Amino acid sequence: MSYQLYRNTTLGNSLQESLDEFIQARFISPQLALTVLLKFDKAINDALSNKTRNKMSFKGHLNTYRFCDNVWTFVLNDVEFKHGEVADKVKVVAVDGRSAVPSTSQD
Repeated sequence: MSYQLYRNTTLGNSLQESLDEFIQARFISPQLALTVLLKFDKAINDALSNKTRNKMSFKGHLNTYRFCDNVWTFVLNDVEFKHGEVADKVKVVAVDGRSAVPSTSQD
């Protein structure tokens, strides 16, 4: 199973807009666009879980937190990052990739 968290990023939004334009121009079918998005979900999740080792330190005031469907969501206020940057509000979404069921489809 690949999470769809990254479809709402700049890269994910650009991909979806491009696919929508291709569908409207009848270059691709909606089924192919969905297949591309599913491949994107799998590829971005794999790349971020296996090919990155970066860490970030920050501190702030916890506003709200939620745990639903094995996903933690934290909203923090007055957040200060390790290198001195400050943000009024930060939302952190954390998914345990080890608990995700691997996809059985062929690439």
